[in-house]
Amino acid sequence: MTRRAFLSLTAVVAAILLTSGGAGAQVQPPTFGTGIEIINLNLSVTDTADNYVTDLEAPDFAVFEDGIRQELSLFTHENLPISMVIMLDTSASMEEKIAVAQQAAIRFTRTLRPVDLAQIVQFNDRTTTLQPFTNDLDALEAAILATDTSGPTALHNALYIALKDLSREGNPAELRRRAVVLLSDGEDTASLVSDEQVLELAKKNEINIYAISLRPNRPQDRNRQAFSQAEYLLTALTRETGGRVYFPASLSELDAVYDRIAEELRTLYSVGYVSSNARRDGKWRRIVVRVPEREGVTVRHKLGYYAPES
Repeated sequence: MTRRAFLSLTAVVAAILLTSGGAGAQVQPPTFGTGIEIINLNLSVTDTADNYVTDLEAPDFAVFEDGIRQELSLFTHENLPISMVIMLDTSASMEEKIAVAQQAAIRFTRTLRPVDLAQIVQFNDRTTTLQPFTNDLDALEAAILATDTSGPTALHNALYIALKDLSREGNPAELRRRAVVLLSDGEDTASLVSDEQVLELAKKNEINIYAISLRPNRPQDRNRQAFSQAEYLLTALTRETGGRVYFPASLSELDAVYDRIAEELRTLYSVGYVSSNARRDGKWRRIVVRVPEREGVTVRHKLGYYAPES
């Protein structure tokens, strides 16, 4: 495909997507041919009170790649289908917390719709898929209740596997929101994969990571270097992918945190553009999204992507 044909086809996509449907319209999620390299972004927009801003339209957003403004080819605020991996830390340190964590995770799965898919993964020193991707809520609940605590924590391994699984799930050309929702209570003690490898893989995928980090009960445990490193990794992963990390003070806050994640996934904006930089050099490209005409809003999104290579 020539560059001119490439952009012509993109213009057709833009004409369809930027004019289709109102806020409540039910539209079939668009798909894209393999010849179109469109950069997809999920945008979370909040005001100064951390409430979600849901009344924006395509012209309200300004998207910049390496400082150069890009022309949007895709915009939707539809409640798109979701594919997610729900990850539960089942290391020995979770033994006294697992019952509450199970019930909170089950409650979270009840927010899913028939078009959504979820996979249940438990991890300690091993990563185990207890339920492959499904929309069967009873099957998801049974898998969550089957979690059992033992052993050390291989957090990096588990995240790496989850990102790989989710990146392969479904039709890559279908417009879906993909997310990892992770609950853990401590540091990595058993992984073969490094934190740098996990972060690098996360930056290569269009997957939002949401992390819930339960702090150890004892102050001396919270001050351990390994726990601080785990906090840093989860913060970096969520920031790079446009997700969010939560540090609830107690188990009683879990329901509220899961509710917040569910609300965000339902209120995300999806935008896309074809980069004005045609070079296929494999280099990192930085993305910044602003809402110039609306004061006091914060936009979270993945911070960049690697250009394709020839």
